[in-house]
Amino acid sequence: MYKVIRNILFLFPPEWVHYFSMNCLRFLCGIGCKKIIAASFRPAPVSGEWSVAGLKLKNPVGLGAGFDKNAKYMRELEALGFGFIEIGTVTPLPQVGNDKPRLFRLPEDKALINRMGFNNDGVKLITGRLNTWRNRRQATGNGQPLIIGGNIGKNKVTPNDEAWKDYEICFKELHPYVDYFVVNVSSPNTPGLRELQEKESLRKILVHLQMINNGKAEAKPIFLKIAPDLTTEQVNDVIDLALEIKLDGLVATNTTTSREHLATSYGQIQKIGAGGLSGLPLKNRSTEIVKYICQKTKGEIPVIASGGIFNGDDAREKLDAGAALVQVWTGFIYEGPGIVKNICRELAIHNRE
Repeated sequence: MYKVIRNILFLFPPEWVHYFSMNCLRFLCGIGCKKIIAASFRPAPVSGEWSVAGLKLKNPVGLGAGFDKNAKYMRELEALGFGFIEIGTVTPLPQVGNDKPRLFRLPEDKALINRMGFNNDGVKLITGRLNTWRNRRQATGNGQPLIIGGNIGKNKVTPNDEAWKDYEICFKELHPYVDYFVVNVSSPNTPGLRELQEKESLRKILVHLQMINNGKAEAKPIFLKIAPDLTTEQVNDVIDLALEIKLDGLVATNTTTSREHLATSYGQIQKIGAGGLSGLPLKNRSTEIVKYICQKTKGEIPVIASGGIFNGDDAREKLDAGAALVQVWTGFIYEGPGIVKNICRELAIHNRE
């Protein structure tokens, strides 16, 4: 059924379809259909306890940052069965992001290219929505709380040597409202941002956030999201730093700037231009990095795996590589609202075999 709907939706611009679809889901939940939707997409229990950095989750399948940048669709995404949701990337000040069009489908590759540019409503407005969400959720008291991550970044106009200030602002503002943080220095769509992945730049940002975190009544886990385009030496630097400062975990990986081995024509790729590639072409590289980190650290650094996850086999591949949890994004677009239910069902069947 979703494939038919998808074929129709794919006739329209991707960014428009994103908001149209989510607003339709919001309408249905708003007229009292949330319980019906939740029952329809409720994931099968997957054996074992799913946890990371002290956080206990309903299931191992989360939604990666960039889908609900502004925390507008928490109720709707919870109804689709996600074990955790990452909002953002959030910046201190609102920003419109890059010029449109900035999101492109590559159906032949089951992939997307985006150059969104951290478009978001700014940390003040987003924390207000999270506060409202938390209050409503607590008032109903229905089931296990949904785990929320806050993905934080810097504004485009902020120079790199002052980037730590932007991360501090977002961290302090979001701290009461999220369960964990992800420091995003790996998006290819903010000029110069990936330079912050260098060891000493990372140290300055992460250690500063840890100092703030340790002064809170309740410290929140801090993760770092890394790019798939890092060299082995750069990955080793990240691992060494993570072990040294006792970072809570890594998210591997963000989108790639590579355009290798695509079925989409070279002319079409050139026409689209710059941006981060996500989806099936990223799957193997993402798994390689997850496996490398987990083996090199002997599992000491938890990893949330992201990249090319469409079904239970893809999720199992990441978990077998050592990941603690998995995140979907592009797979959600191609597989539809049943993706969490389907992945959990396939994982449950695999575990029984």
